[in-house]
Amino acid sequence: MPEGHTIHRVAKDHGSALVGDKLVATSPQGRFAEGARELSGRTLEKIDAVGKHLLYHWRGPRRTWGPILHVHLGLYGKFRLHRLEAPSGSPTGPRSVPEPRGAVRLRLVGPRAAFDLNGPTCCELIDEAQHTALLERLGPDPLRKDADPERAWNRISKSRTGIGALLMNQSVIAGVGNIYRCEVLHLEGIHPDRPGKELLRCEFDAIWERLVELMRIGVRHNRIIISDPADIGKPRGRMTRDERLRIYKKSACPGCGGAIAEWQIAGRKVFACQSCQS
Repeated sequence: MPEGHTIHRVAKDHGSALVGDKLVATSPQGRFAEGARELSGRTLEKIDAVGKHLLYHWRGPRRTWGPILHVHLGLYGKFRLHRLEAPSGSPTGPRSVPEPRGAVRLRLVGPRAAFDLNGPTCCELIDEAQHTALLERLGPDPLRKDADPERAWNRISKSRTGIGALLMNQSVIAGVGNIYRCEVLHLEGIHPDRPGKELLRCEFDAIWERLVELMRIGVRHNRIIISDPADIGKPRGRMTRDERLRIYKKSACPGCGGAIAEWQIAGRKVFACQSCQS
């Protein structure tokens, strides 16, 4: 499942390609035909990313607000973006939209770009009340400027649940997935099974600040990069996939050289050093 940095990067890329344009919406697969008819001909005003959720805001005739398109990619969802503008100086004119590939739930086409959405867990139209309810059930998102980490601390500091499970709970902190969970706890030397109520405030603050830092790097490079370039001897953009991570799916701890333990927490395999994260 994509982690929060991917969703924020999608919002950024779609925003630059589609926001401000009147779009044609279709559902080649047919499962979102009614919703596509409701959106078609409207202007896309803005795109918000909150945790692992995308929210597309529209205007219709006479600048009235339309419904909100809510997308959650889940395990199998993916976008395919098509740039339609011809390269500068090209005599052939704008590119045409290619034929749909696979079961395309939603296709949005504007003058500059189009995108296809395949296999999402959720693709629905919601109203303002449903939008508000969605935001209220999500924890603060480290990538949002309006995030309030105090909300997360209030939940974590009272919980007997291990911090490894709490970090995967989207109602506690939104957008964190398994890789960031494992890597951040290792960097901060905190065992995943340690109850949230046993964390010191300074330890929580360090986790939050590390998440903000690493997830912003993830948005910038469109991939999770944990390793320090000084340790690898390469800039982040040139690191291999294996070099980008420190502990996730690794056999040895980069800190002490000891074996990495693995077990299940919140339905996902967690990786930790039992020595460095005692």
